[in-house]
Amino acid sequence: MADDQSTKKPKQINQQDFSWPLWLILPLYPYGQRRTIREEVVKDTIWTFDQMQGIFYVVVPIRMTVVKLAEEGLLVYAPVAPTPECLRMVEELVAKHGDVKYIILPTISGIEHKVFVAPFAKNFPTAQVFVAPGQWSFPLNLPLSWLGLPAKRTHILPSDCRNTPFAKEFDYEILGPIQLGLGKFAEVAFFHRRSHTLLVTDAVVSVSADPLDIVQLDPYPLLFHAKDSASDMVADHPTNRRKGWQRISLFALYFRPSVLSVPQWAEVFRQATKAPNRSQKAYFGLYPFQWDVHWQNSFEILSGEGRLFVAPILQTLILNRAPRETIDWAEKVANWNFQRIIPCHFDSPIPSKPTEFRQAFSFLEKHPTSERYLLPEEDLQLLRDIDQGLKKTRIVPPPQEKV
Repeated sequence: MADDQSTKKPKQINQQDFSWPLWLILPLYPYGQRRTIREEVVKDTIWTFDQMQGIFYVVVPIRMTVVKLAEEGLLVYAPVAPTPECLRMVEELVAKHGDVKYIILPTISGIEHKVFVAPFAKNFPTAQVFVAPGQWSFPLNLPLSWLGLPAKRTHILPSDCRNTPFAKEFDYEILGPIQLGLGKFAEVAFFHRRSHTLLVTDAVVSVSADPLDIVQLDPYPLLFHAKDSASDMVADHPTNRRKGWQRISLFALYFRPSVLSVPQWAEVFRQATKAPNRSQKAYFGLYPFQWDVHWQNSFEILSGEGRLFVAPILQTLILNRAPRETIDWAEKVANWNFQRIIPCHFDSPIPSKPTEFRQAFSFLEKHPTSERYLLPEEDLQLLRDIDQGLKKTRIVPPPQEKV
């Protein structure tokens, strides 16, 4: 994989390049300032654009993928915030490979993806926008044009991928929509035949032991979560960045892994008075986390041997509502001969075979063929409890039996 080093280390930093004025629509850290890193995954064919976002400094990458079309032009999968820096990087590809022809919104429930499509499309007025079927909004289910998508050039992805203008180069399979009571879930996996590359949104992820480059551009969240107590002064060096990243990953994927406990708030406030930094940026010294001494074991299980897995929230709250449909979708995707997977979060690209992708969904089976892809039940406990609560209140349909 070749890197665009010039995009990682600009000679001059202009804060206006990172400006994202619409951040109030989705107020996630780093709010109105978003950096972008572009990397070339397949030479002159595929590029990823990474940005960062999160809550309470639990920051994870969010990724857009751009694919060069065989004849001319570009296809954009899951746009990110079109900051001046990001747009400049896209325009560099446009100048060399042709206009952005197609923009794909491959999900219906991920607001962190949906929110960027309309402003991104506005910058490429000739691009056709294709969205996953079953789009919805809350609290009112509004027409797509009311959400800012260009009415005359926005289309619903047809169930048969052969009925699209990019069918010569791409296959896709639609999962869902899966009914979730007040909402729905769907994802569209794209397969670029020429480069043997699979594009997914949230379906599968892989987590490396070291923080990705985009997260290291702003190390403060990494160092914040590297603390063991509110009174810690954490130096900025690779070991602490790595420690913070691994804890962030456990937070982001499990919400509360078994190796994490939350002290009584009286104790949290007492410890905050001892914090060396009680600024607003440091949340006034509040640090309501207590990590078990063996916390790293949970991370090693999560990331070991380049593990490919389905995100825990999908396992426990969403895909278990439609196990048969999900397995059927995974088997269709596994029929493609891809060599790498580019998801919208965490590591990319992930070297992977179709059989590994299919086995990642073995948690939906009564008798899984491999336990390598199963996550520890103790770390899933909080999500299991949430699932039980939703089931009792009938907010979402109950889980279905495994297949």
